Amino acid sequence: MTERQRLGVITEGSLVEGLKAKLDPAASVEEMRAGQFVIIQGQRHEFFSLITDVQLGATNPRVLQDPPLPGGDDEFVAQVVMGTSTFGRLAIQPMLMLPRDLSEGNLQPVRTVPSHFSPVHQAQEWDFTRVFGQDTISGQVRIGKRKFFEMGKPLDMEVPVCVNLERFVERSNGIFGKSGTGKSFLARLLLCGVIRADAAVNLIFDMHSEYGHDAITEAGGFVKGLRQLFPGQVLVYSLDPESSRRRGVPVDAALTLGLNQIEAEDVALLQDELNLTSTAVESSYLLGGEYKARWLEALLEMDGEGLRDFAEARGAHTGALSALQRKLRRVGGLGFTVPSATESAIGELIECLEAGKHVVLEFGRYRDVLSYMLVANVITRRIHRLWMNKTERYLQTKDPQDRPRQLVITIEEAHKFLNPQAARQTIFGTIAREMRKYYATLLVIDQRPSGIDNEVLSQIGTRITALLNDEKDIDAVFTGVSGASQLRSVLAGLDERQQALILGYAVPMPVVIRTRSFDEEFYAAIGLPDAETRRQQVIQDIDELFG
Repeated sequence: MTERQRLGVITEGSLVEGLKAKLDPAASVEEMRAGQFVIIQGQRHEFFSLITDVQLGATNPRVLQDPPLPGGDDEFVAQVVMGTSTFGRLAIQPMLMLPRDLSEGNLQPVRTVPSHFSPVHQAQEWDFTRVFGQDTISGQVRIGKRKFFEMGKPLDMEVPVCVNLERFVERSNGIFGKSGTGKSFLARLLLCGVIRADAAVNLIFDMHSEYGHDAITEAGGFVKGLRQLFPGQVLVYSLDPESSRRRGVPVDAALTLGLNQIEAEDVALLQDELNLTSTAVESSYLLGGEYKARWLEALLEMDGEGLRDFAEARGAHTGALSALQRKLRRVGGLGFTVPSATESAIGELIECLEAGKHVVLEFGRYRDVLSYMLVANVITRRIHRLWMNKTERYLQTKDPQDRPRQLVITIEEAHKFLNPQAARQTIFGTIAREMRKYYATLLVIDQRPSGIDNEVLSQIGTRITALLNDEKDIDAVFTGVSGASQLRSVLAGLDERQQALILGYAVPMPVVIRTRSFDEEFYAAIGLPDAETRRQQVIQDIDELFG
């Protein structure tokens, strides 16, 4: 083990407000960073801790009233008083307690504080391995059975920080950050880890066609997609197969949506997007009760007299029905909708998930929020019903073969699905609240977490947050998180790219990282197929494109 570098000693503090440490004269205050990790050596425990603030202090305020100026004798005076009369100070938040004897005990939450003058040391790589685990997924050799995956490194250290993928997929999770901070690349990293570890099966609603095949980076380069990295394991479905083929992306199946597959619940989700009144939404439920699966087709076929007759017969409002018909013509006019469709296309997609295949659904030219929300809701509702039935079957038989596969559903623009009104009516709110009960969870990606219902946010297991500027969004990220006041300053100090704060169920404590690069080194680490396998995949892709 490498000997730890001593930084200073604890001088004051409390369990609630955190600790203060005085820096040793040999330790440079300019080398200390908010978000840096340290070890406090108590008498019975070691405290794995986070620097939340760097401060300047003085033993006597009079020293500061007539400060020495740079140059000449004053510079010598400044060096004399530095570290004695003036000194650096660290605000430290203990995160975990570890037994001093490495062979004993597990990580414990912090319930006490170390004594005065306990030494503070810089954390070393073996400290991080002890806390965050060792990457068992990347590299050609798999280590043990536990599924830890490296997400990046601390800001000022070259040591891996891992997430526990088994814990990650058990609950719904969120990736947040303002536009341009790399949310989709964070999602790619996690999805690669989940696929490589076989921790769960994934359904990705790919609004901007970024996950299946090549995507453009902020710097203008290209990175590989999930299908290229995991040929044979990842399938690409598309609402717009022509768009996919123009980009050179082989499509495993085209997906159409029948008007008979759209339910009143889907209209409730689209209320804001279509600017519908609550009365119009209620009318959709009345139509569903009368015409069952054909309700939308019947509505679009009605003339003025038919609308009046239905309103009179069912106690509906003619104006609301007319408005509903007018707004839903947009849905009927979408290029991927047909008057009637069997369950075969969506059924085949779900069968692929049941078989352990990961599915990326591309939207092609249908990138508007209306199309995205409609399709995602229709498919997810069917998946939830099936997974719920599977879970109930498993609870009855208790046969491990009946246990549903753990499923992670990835959605972008999450606040559209999970705002306070939609979260109480739609399947996404149900999944987020039920967490692991039915083996289906969400991975939500959003730049406006403040738009997500607070009850849903409180159920988000792991939050990976890039830079946010809006105070409401920052407050939302820390909903239900203890010690949020100390973490706010850490989040505010992030760079705009390739840095993130991870906190929650999949990590033992909050941690700021430089995120792993999505490059050739990463491809090799997760076991990108050899040249012959890639050649065979290219041949298969060409056959699919032109065959």
